Amino acid sequence: MYTKNGKQRRHLRGLAHSLKPVVQLGKGGLTESILEELDAQIEHHELIKVKLSEECPVDIATVQESVQTSLRSEVVQKIGHTLVLYRPRKKDPTIVLPAPS
Repeated sequence: MYTKNGKQRRHLRGLAHSLKPVVQLGKGGLTESILEELDAQIEHHELIKVKLSEECPVDIATVQESVQTSLRSEVVQKIGHTLVLYRPRKKDPTIVLPAPS
């Protein structure tokens, strides 16, 4: 989708390292209102972390597939119950990816 190579993905993972999760999925799972919130947050920040709690009825693979499809975003990293999502802003993106080698 957005990143083409490992160098760009590593760059995004490095940027995401210090980020705190902006959205946490709980007992309600992945609802339409959560998707709207994720869309707003990713449009504002470009790179976000999403955490699935123990009570979340949906597994991380399903969440990954859903957010990639419905939000047109890319999952840069998946560690345990945490996803790192990336989507450049439509207007004035701030994250500059390294040039493909």
